[in-house]
Amino acid sequence: VFVGGEFAGWAGQIAKVQYNDEQRYVPRESVITSTWSNMFAIGISDADQMYKLGGDEENPNIQGAALVLQAWGYAFVADIYGDSPFTEAMMVSEGIFSPVYDAQETVYDGILAKLDEAMTLLGTGGSIDATSDILYQGDVDKWMGFAASLKFRVLMRMSGVRSVGSELQALVNSGLLFSSIEEEAKLVYTGAAPSANPMYESIVFGTRGEWKCNEQMVDLLANNNDPRLPIYVQPNGDGEYRGKPSGIESVPNNEYNYDNVSAIGLFYLRPESPGFFVSYPELQFLLAEAAQKGFISGGNAAASDYFREGIRASLEFNEVADGDAAAYLLSNPAQLATSADVALAQIGNEKWKALYCQGYEAWSEQRRTGYPDLPAAIDGVINEIPSRFTYPTIESSINKTNYEAAVAAQGADLLTTKLWWNK
Repeated sequence: VFVGGEFAGWAGQIAKVQYNDEQRYVPRESVITSTWSNMFAIGISDADQMYKLGGDEENPNIQGAALVLQAWGYAFVADIYGDSPFTEAMMVSEGIFSPVYDAQETVYDGILAKLDEAMTLLGTGGSIDATSDILYQGDVDKWMGFAASLKFRVLMRMSGVRSVGSELQALVNSGLLFSSIEEEAKLVYTGAAPSANPMYESIVFGTRGEWKCNEQMVDLLANNNDPRLPIYVQPNGDGEYRGKPSGIESVPNNEYNYDNVSAIGLFYLRPESPGFFVSYPELQFLLAEAAQKGFISGGNAAASDYFREGIRASLEFNEVADGDAAAYLLSNPAQLATSADVALAQIGNEKWKALYCQGYEAWSEQRRTGYPDLPAAIDGVINEIPSRFTYPTIESSINKTNYEAAVAAQGADLLTTKLWWNK
Protein backbone atom coordinates (compact mmCIF):
# COMPACT_ATOMS: atom_id res chain seq x y z
CA VAL A 1 0.00 0.00 0.00
CA PHE A 2 1.32 3.48 -0.85
CA VAL A 3 2.82 5.06 2.26
CA GLY A 4 1.34 8.42 1.28
CA GLY A 5 -2.08 7.01 2.07
CA GLU A 6 -1.45 7.25 5.80
CA PHE A 7 -0.33 10.85 5.49
CA ALA A 8 -3.10 11.86 3.06
CA GLY A 9 -5.59 10.47 5.58
CA TRP A 10 -4.00 12.41 8.42
CA ALA A 11 -4.07 15.49 6.19
CA GLY A 12 -7.83 15.13 5.69
CA GLN A 13 -7.66 14.32 1.98
CA ILE A 14 -8.38 10.58 1.92
CA ALA A 15 -10.49 8.31 4.10
CA LYS A 16 -11.16 4.57 4.20
CA VAL A 17 -14.37 2.58 4.37
CA GLN A 18 -12.66 -0.56 5.66
CA TYR A 19 -9.35 -1.59 7.27
CA ASN A 20 -9.38 1.79 8.92
CA ASP A 21 -6.76 1.52 11.68
CA GLU A 22 -4.20 3.92 10.23
CA GLN A 23 -6.91 6.54 9.72
CA ARG A 24 -7.67 6.14 13.44
CA TYR A 25 -3.98 6.86 14.14
CA VAL A 26 -2.82 3.27 14.46
CA PRO A 27 -0.15 3.14 11.74
CA ARG A 28 1.14 -0.28 10.85
CA GLU A 29 4.57 -1.12 12.22
CA SER A 30 5.50 -2.55 8.83
CA VAL A 31 4.90 0.86 7.23
CA ILE A 32 6.79 2.71 9.97
CA THR A 33 9.76 0.38 9.52
CA SER A 34 9.76 0.20 5.73
CA THR A 35 9.49 3.97 5.37
CA TRP A 36 12.56 4.42 7.59
CA SER A 37 14.63 1.57 6.18
CA ASN A 38 13.82 2.16 2.52
CA MET A 39 14.76 5.81 2.69
CA PHE A 40 18.07 5.15 4.42
CA ALA A 41 19.02 1.84 2.81
CA ILE A 42 17.85 2.65 -0.71
CA GLY A 43 17.11 6.34 -1.31
CA ILE A 44 19.81 8.10 0.69
CA SER A 45 22.36 5.29 0.36
CA ASP A 46 22.04 5.11 -3.42
CA ALA A 47 22.40 8.88 -3.68
CA ASP A 48 25.46 8.74 -1.43
CA GLN A 49 27.07 6.15 -3.71
CA MET A 50 26.13 8.29 -6.70
CA TYR A 51 27.96 11.23 -5.13
CA LYS A 52 31.08 9.15 -4.49
CA LEU A 53 31.10 7.72 -8.01
CA GLY A 54 30.69 11.21 -9.38
CA GLY A 55 33.80 12.23 -7.46
CA ASP A 56 35.76 9.27 -8.78
CA GLU A 57 34.73 10.22 -12.33
CA GLU A 58 35.39 13.94 -11.76
CA ASN A 59 31.76 14.64 -12.67
CA PRO A 60 30.45 17.52 -10.51
CA ASN A 61 27.06 17.52 -12.23
CA ILE A 62 26.43 13.97 -11.03
CA GLN A 63 27.61 14.93 -7.56
CA GLY A 64 25.27 17.93 -7.49
CA ALA A 65 22.24 15.86 -8.49
CA ALA A 66 23.18 13.24 -5.88
CA LEU A 67 23.31 15.87 -3.14
CA VAL A 68 19.84 17.16 -4.07
CA LEU A 69 18.43 13.65 -3.74
CA GLN A 70 20.22 13.13 -0.43
CA ALA A 71 18.86 16.42 0.89
CA TRP A 72 15.31 15.48 -0.08
CA GLY A 73 15.68 12.06 1.55
CA TYR A 74 17.04 13.39 4.83
CA ALA A 75 14.26 16.01 4.97
CA PHE A 76 11.66 13.30 4.34
CA VAL A 77 12.93 11.26 7.28
CA ALA A 78 13.32 14.23 9.63
CA ASP A 79 9.85 15.56 8.84
CA ILE A 80 8.27 12.19 9.61
CA TYR A 81 10.24 11.00 12.64
CA GLY A 82 12.11 14.05 13.98
CA ASP A 83 15.62 13.53 15.33
CA SER A 84 17.31 11.00 13.05
CA PRO A 85 20.69 9.76 11.81
CA PHE A 86 22.59 12.22 9.64
CA THR A 87 26.24 12.79 10.49
CA GLU A 88 26.87 9.05 10.92
CA ALA A 89 24.09 7.75 8.68
CA MET A 90 26.27 6.69 5.74
CA MET A 91 29.39 5.56 7.61
CA VAL A 92 29.06 1.78 7.36
CA SER A 93 32.42 1.60 5.56
CA GLU A 94 33.94 3.27 8.61
CA GLY A 95 32.45 0.56 10.80
CA ILE A 96 29.51 2.57 12.17
CA PHE A 97 26.44 0.33 12.12
CA SER A 98 24.56 2.08 14.95
CA PRO A 99 24.55 5.77 14.01
CA VAL A 100 23.73 8.56 16.43
CA TYR A 101 20.46 10.42 16.01
CA ASP A 102 21.13 14.07 15.29
CA ALA A 103 18.79 16.80 16.47
CA GLN A 104 16.36 17.80 13.74
CA GLU A 105 17.87 21.28 13.69
CA THR A 106 21.28 19.73 12.98
CA VAL A 107 19.78 17.61 10.22
CA TYR A 108 18.19 20.67 8.66
CA ASP A 109 21.47 22.58 8.77
CA GLY A 110 23.09 19.62 7.03
CA ILE A 111 20.36 19.55 4.40
CA LEU A 112 20.89 23.22 3.63
CA ALA A 113 24.65 22.64 3.40
CA LYS A 114 24.11 19.80 0.92
CA LEU A 115 21.84 21.96 -1.22
CA ASP A 116 24.33 24.82 -1.18
CA GLU A 117 27.10 22.43 -2.24
CA ALA A 118 24.86 21.03 -4.95
CA MET A 119 24.29 24.49 -6.39
CA THR A 120 28.04 25.17 -6.47
CA LEU A 121 28.68 21.90 -8.31
CA LEU A 122 25.86 21.83 -10.85
CA GLY A 123 26.87 23.37 -14.14
CA THR A 124 30.60 23.25 -13.47
CA GLY A 125 31.52 20.16 -15.46
CA GLY A 126 30.74 16.61 -16.38
CA SER A 127 27.35 15.46 -17.56
CA ILE A 128 24.25 13.56 -16.53
CA ASP A 129 23.28 10.77 -18.90
CA ALA A 130 19.86 11.61 -20.30
CA THR A 131 18.77 7.99 -20.58
CA SER A 132 19.57 7.35 -16.90
CA ASP A 133 18.00 10.55 -15.57
CA ILE A 134 14.31 9.76 -15.12
CA LEU A 135 13.56 13.17 -13.63
CA TYR A 136 15.17 15.66 -16.02
CA GLN A 137 16.80 13.64 -18.83
CA GLY A 138 20.19 15.17 -18.11
CA ASP A 139 19.05 18.82 -17.96
CA VAL A 140 21.43 20.36 -15.41
CA ASP A 141 19.55 23.67 -15.28
CA LYS A 142 16.43 21.86 -14.09
CA TRP A 143 18.43 20.06 -11.40
CA MET A 144 19.57 23.49 -10.26
CA GLY A 145 15.93 24.59 -10.09
CA PHE A 146 15.12 21.49 -8.03
CA ALA A 147 17.92 22.34 -5.58
CA ALA A 148 16.81 25.97 -5.21
CA SER A 149 13.11 25.16 -4.90
CA LEU A 150 13.73 22.41 -2.36
CA LYS A 151 15.88 24.82 -0.36
CA PHE A 152 13.01 27.32 -0.39
CA ARG A 153 10.68 24.65 1.01
CA VAL A 154 13.18 23.63 3.71
CA LEU A 155 13.67 27.25 4.78
CA MET A 156 9.94 27.85 4.95
CA ARG A 157 9.47 24.72 7.04
CA MET A 158 11.91 26.07 9.62
CA SER A 159 10.69 29.67 9.36
CA GLY A 160 8.69 29.39 12.58
CA VAL A 161 11.81 28.73 14.64
CA ARG A 162 14.53 30.62 12.78
CA SER A 163 14.96 33.85 10.84
CA VAL A 164 15.27 32.86 7.19
CA GLY A 165 14.17 35.96 5.26
CA SER A 166 17.55 36.88 3.78
CA GLU A 167 18.10 33.35 2.48
CA LEU A 168 14.62 33.21 0.98
CA GLN A 169 15.08 36.56 -0.72
CA ALA A 170 18.41 35.43 -2.13
CA LEU A 171 16.70 32.45 -3.73
CA VAL A 172 14.04 34.71 -5.25
CA ASN A 173 16.73 37.03 -6.58
CA SER A 174 18.76 34.14 -8.00
CA GLY A 175 16.24 33.36 -10.72
CA LEU A 176 16.80 29.65 -10.12
CA LEU A 177 13.39 28.73 -8.67
CA PHE A 178 10.92 26.76 -10.78
CA SER A 179 9.17 28.98 -13.31
CA SER A 180 6.60 26.49 -14.65
CA ILE A 181 5.15 23.03 -14.10
CA GLU A 182 7.53 21.78 -16.79
CA GLU A 183 10.43 22.39 -14.40
CA GLU A 184 8.99 20.88 -11.21
CA ALA A 185 10.58 17.80 -9.67
CA LYS A 186 8.34 14.82 -10.34
CA LEU A 187 8.76 11.19 -11.22
CA VAL A 188 6.47 10.11 -14.05
CA TYR A 189 5.74 6.45 -13.53
CA THR A 190 5.44 3.89 -16.31
CA GLY A 191 2.15 2.58 -17.58
CA ALA A 192 2.24 -0.83 -15.92
CA ALA A 193 3.10 -2.57 -12.66
CA PRO A 194 5.56 -2.96 -11.00
CA SER A 195 6.75 0.49 -12.05
CA ALA A 196 3.37 2.22 -12.09
CA ASN A 197 2.11 4.88 -9.71
CA PRO A 198 1.75 3.31 -6.22
CA MET A 199 -1.86 4.49 -5.93
CA TYR A 200 -2.72 2.72 -9.17
CA GLU A 201 -0.86 -0.41 -8.07
CA SER A 202 -2.68 -0.48 -4.74
CA ILE A 203 -6.18 0.73 -5.57
CA VAL A 204 -6.69 -0.37 -9.17
CA PHE A 205 -4.18 -3.14 -9.89
CA GLY A 206 -4.34 -4.37 -6.30
CA THR A 207 -8.13 -3.89 -6.05
CA ARG A 208 -7.86 -2.04 -2.73
CA GLY A 209 -11.06 -0.07 -3.19
CA GLU A 210 -11.42 0.87 0.48
CA TRP A 211 -9.42 4.05 -0.23
CA LYS A 212 -11.97 6.84 -0.70
CA CYS A 213 -12.24 10.62 -0.45
CA ASN A 214 -12.35 12.51 2.82
CA GLU A 215 -15.34 14.76 3.40
CA GLN A 216 -12.99 17.64 4.27
CA MET A 217 -11.65 17.67 0.72
CA VAL A 218 -14.99 17.01 -0.96
CA ASP A 219 -16.78 19.72 1.02
CA LEU A 220 -14.12 22.38 0.51
CA LEU A 221 -14.09 21.75 -3.23
CA ALA A 222 -17.88 21.65 -3.49
CA ASN A 223 -18.49 24.70 -1.33
CA ASN A 224 -16.11 26.77 -3.49
CA ASN A 225 -17.49 25.52 -6.82
CA ASP A 226 -13.98 24.29 -7.51
CA PRO A 227 -13.66 22.79 -11.02
CA ARG A 228 -11.17 20.24 -9.67
CA LEU A 229 -14.00 18.42 -7.85
CA PRO A 230 -14.82 15.94 -10.67
CA ILE A 231 -11.09 15.43 -11.25
CA TYR A 232 -10.26 14.73 -7.62
CA VAL A 233 -13.44 12.80 -6.83
CA GLN A 234 -15.61 10.18 -8.53
CA PRO A 235 -19.39 10.26 -8.04
CA ASN A 236 -20.70 7.68 -5.58
CA GLY A 237 -23.31 5.04 -6.42
CA ASP A 238 -26.03 7.68 -6.31
CA GLY A 239 -24.17 10.00 -8.68
CA GLU A 240 -23.19 12.40 -5.89
CA TYR A 241 -19.85 13.66 -4.61
CA ARG A 242 -19.75 12.46 -1.02
CA GLY A 243 -16.77 12.09 1.28
CA LYS A 244 -16.33 10.32 4.59
CA PRO A 245 -15.07 11.77 7.89
CA SER A 246 -11.73 10.55 9.16
CA GLY A 247 -11.36 7.54 11.38
CA ILE A 248 -14.71 5.88 12.02
CA GLU A 249 -13.98 2.55 13.63
CA SER A 250 -16.85 0.32 12.49
CA VAL A 251 -16.95 0.60 8.71
CA PRO A 252 -18.33 -0.29 6.28
CA ASN A 253 -21.80 0.47 7.62
CA ASN A 254 -25.05 1.86 6.27
CA GLU A 255 -23.79 5.42 6.55
CA TYR A 256 -20.35 4.95 4.98
CA ASN A 257 -19.57 2.08 2.66
CA TYR A 258 -18.02 1.12 -0.66
CA ASP A 259 -20.98 2.36 -2.67
CA ASN A 260 -22.07 5.62 -1.03
CA VAL A 261 -18.64 7.20 -0.45
CA SER A 262 -16.88 8.74 -3.43
CA ALA A 263 -13.70 7.16 -4.73
CA ILE A 264 -10.52 9.02 -5.66
CA GLY A 265 -10.74 10.58 -9.11
CA LEU A 266 -9.61 8.53 -12.09
CA PHE A 267 -7.09 11.23 -13.03
CA TYR A 268 -5.13 10.30 -9.90
CA LEU A 269 -5.48 6.55 -10.43
CA ARG A 270 -3.67 6.43 -13.76
CA PRO A 271 -0.60 4.17 -13.77
CA GLU A 272 1.54 7.00 -15.17
CA SER A 273 0.39 9.68 -12.70
CA PRO A 274 3.52 11.40 -11.34
CA GLY A 275 4.94 11.29 -7.85
CA PHE A 276 6.19 14.67 -6.67
CA PHE A 277 9.39 15.71 -4.93
CA VAL A 278 8.57 19.44 -5.15
CA SER A 279 5.77 20.81 -7.32
CA TYR A 280 5.54 24.21 -8.99
CA PRO A 281 2.11 25.07 -7.48
CA GLU A 282 3.42 24.26 -4.00
CA LEU A 283 6.37 26.59 -4.55
CA GLN A 284 4.04 29.41 -5.62
CA PHE A 285 1.99 29.07 -2.43
CA LEU A 286 5.18 29.04 -0.35
CA LEU A 287 6.25 32.23 -2.11
CA ALA A 288 2.82 33.74 -1.39
CA GLU A 289 3.16 32.91 2.30
CA ALA A 290 6.70 34.26 2.41
CA ALA A 291 5.65 37.55 0.81
CA GLN A 292 2.58 37.87 3.04
CA LYS A 293 4.74 37.38 6.14
CA GLY A 294 7.38 39.84 4.94
CA PHE A 295 10.12 37.23 4.52
CA ILE A 296 10.56 38.34 0.91
CA SER A 297 9.76 41.64 -0.78
CA GLY A 298 6.44 42.63 -2.29
CA GLY A 299 4.01 42.38 0.59
CA ASN A 300 0.36 41.59 0.04
CA ALA A 301 0.41 42.53 -3.65
CA ALA A 302 3.22 40.09 -4.48
CA ALA A 303 1.61 37.46 -2.25
CA SER A 304 -1.61 37.82 -4.23
CA ASP A 305 0.25 37.31 -7.51
CA TYR A 306 1.98 34.18 -6.25
CA PHE A 307 -1.31 32.93 -4.80
CA ARG A 308 -3.17 33.25 -8.08
CA GLU A 309 -0.29 31.70 -10.02
CA GLY A 310 -0.38 28.72 -7.66
CA ILE A 311 -4.09 28.25 -8.33
CA ARG A 312 -3.62 28.68 -12.08
CA ALA A 313 -0.78 26.16 -12.18
CA SER A 314 -2.76 23.59 -10.19
CA LEU A 315 -5.68 23.97 -12.58
CA GLU A 316 -3.29 23.53 -15.49
CA PHE A 317 -1.77 20.36 -14.04
CA ASN A 318 -5.25 18.93 -13.43
CA GLU A 319 -6.19 19.68 -17.05
CA VAL A 320 -9.17 21.81 -16.08
CA ALA A 321 -10.87 23.20 -19.18
CA ASP A 322 -9.80 26.74 -20.01
CA GLY A 323 -13.26 28.21 -19.49
CA ASP A 324 -13.72 26.54 -16.12
CA ALA A 325 -10.24 27.58 -15.04
CA ALA A 326 -10.87 31.20 -16.03
CA ALA A 327 -14.18 31.25 -14.18
CA TYR A 328 -12.61 29.86 -11.01
CA LEU A 329 -9.78 32.37 -11.13
CA LEU A 330 -12.34 35.14 -11.51
CA SER A 331 -14.21 33.82 -8.47
CA ASN A 332 -11.08 34.19 -6.34
CA PRO A 333 -10.10 37.67 -5.21
CA ALA A 334 -7.43 39.38 -7.30
CA GLN A 335 -6.02 40.59 -4.00
CA LEU A 336 -5.63 38.53 -0.85
CA ALA A 337 -7.40 39.81 2.24
CA THR A 338 -5.70 42.67 4.05
CA SER A 339 -6.05 40.74 7.30
CA ALA A 340 -2.88 38.67 7.65
CA ASP A 341 -4.71 35.77 9.30
CA VAL A 342 -7.37 35.64 6.60
CA ALA A 343 -4.78 35.90 3.83
CA LEU A 344 -2.70 33.08 5.28
CA ALA A 345 -5.82 30.93 5.56
CA GLN A 346 -6.61 31.62 1.90
CA ILE A 347 -3.09 30.60 0.90
CA GLY A 348 -3.01 27.55 3.14
CA ASN A 349 -6.38 26.21 2.02
CA GLU A 350 -5.57 26.54 -1.67
CA LYS A 351 -2.14 24.98 -1.17
CA TRP A 352 -3.75 22.03 0.63
CA LYS A 353 -6.06 21.46 -2.31
CA ALA A 354 -3.16 21.70 -4.77
CA LEU A 355 -1.27 19.05 -2.77
CA TYR A 356 -3.99 16.46 -3.34
CA CYS A 357 -2.60 12.92 -3.22
CA GLN A 358 0.81 14.22 -2.17
CA GLY A 359 0.26 12.69 1.24
CA TYR A 360 3.57 13.38 2.96
CA GLU A 361 3.72 16.99 1.85
CA ALA A 362 0.03 17.73 2.49
CA TRP A 363 0.36 16.38 6.05
CA SER A 364 3.61 18.26 6.65
CA GLU A 365 2.24 21.58 5.52
CA GLN A 366 -1.02 21.16 7.43
CA ARG A 367 1.01 20.43 10.57
CA ARG A 368 3.17 23.48 10.00
CA THR A 369 0.56 26.06 9.02
CA GLY A 370 -2.61 24.72 10.66
CA TYR A 371 -4.50 25.17 7.36
CA PRO A 372 -7.03 23.97 6.77
CA ASP A 373 -8.33 23.67 10.32
CA LEU A 374 -9.09 19.96 10.40
CA PRO A 375 -10.96 17.89 12.97
CA ALA A 376 -9.28 14.88 14.51
CA ALA A 377 -10.45 11.39 13.58
CA ILE A 378 -13.85 10.56 15.05
CA ASP A 379 -12.74 7.29 16.66
CA GLY A 380 -9.04 8.07 16.87
CA VAL A 381 -6.93 6.41 19.53
CA ILE A 382 -5.57 9.89 20.27
CA ASN A 383 -7.58 13.10 20.14
CA GLU A 384 -5.36 15.03 17.74
CA ILE A 385 -3.84 14.61 14.29
CA PRO A 386 -0.45 12.89 14.69
CA SER A 387 2.65 15.08 14.64
CA ARG A 388 5.05 12.30 13.63
CA PHE A 389 5.62 8.61 13.13
CA THR A 390 7.06 6.75 16.08
CA TYR A 391 10.50 5.24 15.51
CA PRO A 392 10.65 1.68 14.13
CA THR A 393 10.41 -0.78 17.02
CA ILE A 394 13.58 -2.52 15.89
CA GLU A 395 15.60 0.66 16.52
CA SER A 396 15.07 0.30 20.27
CA SER A 397 16.97 -2.99 20.14
CA ILE A 398 19.58 -2.77 17.38
CA ASN A 399 20.44 0.90 18.10
CA LYS A 400 19.26 1.08 21.70
CA THR A 401 21.73 3.63 23.12
CA ASN A 402 21.23 6.16 20.35
CA TYR A 403 17.48 5.57 20.23
CA GLU A 404 17.17 6.26 23.94
CA ALA A 405 19.31 9.39 23.64
CA ALA A 406 17.05 10.67 20.86
CA VAL A 407 13.91 10.07 22.89
CA ALA A 408 15.46 11.80 25.91
CA ALA A 409 16.36 14.83 23.77
CA GLN A 410 13.25 15.09 21.58
CA GLY A 411 10.54 13.79 23.87
CA ALA A 412 8.57 10.61 24.30
CA ASP A 413 8.41 8.31 21.29
CA LEU A 414 4.74 9.09 20.66
CA LEU A 415 2.65 10.20 17.71
CA THR A 416 1.85 13.43 19.58
CA THR A 417 5.43 14.60 20.25
CA LYS A 418 5.98 17.82 18.31
CA LEU A 419 8.86 18.19 15.89
CA TRP A 420 11.47 20.94 16.24
CA TRP A 421 10.01 23.14 13.52
CA ASN A 422 6.45 22.67 14.79
CA LYS A 423 6.78 23.46 18.50
